[in-house]
Amino acid sequence: MSAVIEHETAPAPTDREPKNYLNAAWTVRSWLLTVDHKRIGLLYLAGISFFFFLGGAAAVVFRLELMTPQSDLVEAETYNKLFTLHGIIMIFFFLVPGIPGVLGNFLVPIMIGARDMAFPKLNLMSWYLFMIGGCFTLFVTVSGGVDTGWTFYTPYSSTYSNTYVMATAVGIFITGFSSILTGLNFIVTVHKMRCPGMTWFRLPLFIWANYATALIMVLGTPVLAITILLVALERGLGIGIFDPRLGGDPVLFQHLFWFYSHPAVYIMVLPAMGVISELVAAFSRNRVFGYKLVAFASLAIAVLGFLVWGHHMFVSGQSLYAGMVFSVLSMLIAIPSAIKVFNWALTLWRGEVSFNTPLLYALGFLGLFTIGGLTGLFLATLGVDVHVHDTYFVVAHFHYVMVGGTVMAYLGGIHYWWPKMTGRMYPEGWARFSAVLVFVGFNLTFFPQFILGYLGMPRRYHVYDEGFQVLNVMSSAGASILGIAYLFPITYLIWSLKYGEKASANPWNAVGLEWMTSSPPPTENFTETPIVDFEAYEYHRNPADAHG
Repeated sequence: MSAVIEHETAPAPTDREPKNYLNAAWTVRSWLLTVDHKRIGLLYLAGISFFFFLGGAAAVVFRLELMTPQSDLVEAETYNKLFTLHGIIMIFFFLVPGIPGVLGNFLVPIMIGARDMAFPKLNLMSWYLFMIGGCFTLFVTVSGGVDTGWTFYTPYSSTYSNTYVMATAVGIFITGFSSILTGLNFIVTVHKMRCPGMTWFRLPLFIWANYATALIMVLGTPVLAITILLVALERGLGIGIFDPRLGGDPVLFQHLFWFYSHPAVYIMVLPAMGVISELVAAFSRNRVFGYKLVAFASLAIAVLGFLVWGHHMFVSGQSLYAGMVFSVLSMLIAIPSAIKVFNWALTLWRGEVSFNTPLLYALGFLGLFTIGGLTGLFLATLGVDVHVHDTYFVVAHFHYVMVGGTVMAYLGGIHYWWPKMTGRMYPEGWARFSAVLVFVGFNLTFFPQFILGYLGMPRRYHVYDEGFQVLNVMSSAGASILGIAYLFPITYLIWSLKYGEKASANPWNAVGLEWMTSSPPPTENFTETPIVDFEAYEYHRNPADAHG
């Protein structure tokens, strides 16, 4: 078992760089009007990186506030605006568009042997819609904020709040169309643009995961758009949709909101699972165990994700029978997720493992996502959920799935495909150090919150009982470590653009069509259309890659 894969570097540079998608044109216009899916992926990378650090800054401020039991740093109104902006930015402008927007846009056509997306202009339009929606959120941030929480629960959001609810709602509404267009592009591209020989069961699992995600995007996002529109109509015109004083039903909003927002969890997690499949296969030199089962598990999660929204509403007054049905369905959806985790573990067990940075992030994902998934079963149990609902137990569970899962996979994917995207290698030592630091900082931040929630500390409170202070100080200290850890990758990845070693076409000795073209790829992805005559993850095909 080797400790690390020694990457291959490119041949000595010539006086003139080979033509690729990065140096094809250098003007600002060529980037802002590009229809090249790879450049659009980098535009998404720049956009969501900005929003990630903006949302993270809000989290740092309110974690500093929570170091003491009393209101020492910010007042209640400011605290409410901080956690609202943190949630809105991180969910709608980072987690949802992150992996599909960056890695999906860059890799989906290359992985199936296509020259571009099915609808290149719609692809560019989706990025512009994402940025326009983000500009509304920036306007809200600098103008005074919004205090409804990222869930916009009515009737407070539609009637009583005096903050910038409408501007925020417009931003999310516009961004929803970006998600729909991206999903539509993925579906048509995968169906219609696969190269010769690329059958459905030769597709990389990253493609299966993004295909399943695209189905949720197209089917679920319109529900959120309509719900936000109804809030705007009630707030602007006084129509009684959710306000009980006007004959409305506030629980109706919860049904509509969570019918989208629980599947949205899988918009965030499914692409992450696709990334993990690629990393586990590449760094164990092994075909993913139970390939077809893992592929169908992605589709099963996409379908079942639409059937479990009611587990968010166990204390809303819905009937006991409805609660029991949603509880059973919530436990059922854990099965395909567990299948994936067990199959990844078996892939590693049977493989020749190399502990490069991308695999460290993948291993972090396996541990943290497993904790998040298991604690989700606690919340799916009616008797337990009643006691821990709206406590820090829910906050910890959500972050173990979203940050411990999606963000770890995102960082692992960025490190794995960075040589392909930029043609440069990053410093492996610093990268492994930052991966370990992220893992430590994350657990120190969020594991104490399970205990806080179990002991009864409610979330969204800026003051708390003095008995909770030690655990809150631990959580805030962990958040400081985590924030520093996230600064390392942005630093050394930018450094690598100029000073990193030149990468070969396949620095990891991996399989897959993306590793059969140059690093970085040419504008048309391949010099000639590839023909696939091998199975996905066929590492044993090359005798040099066979393991004992």
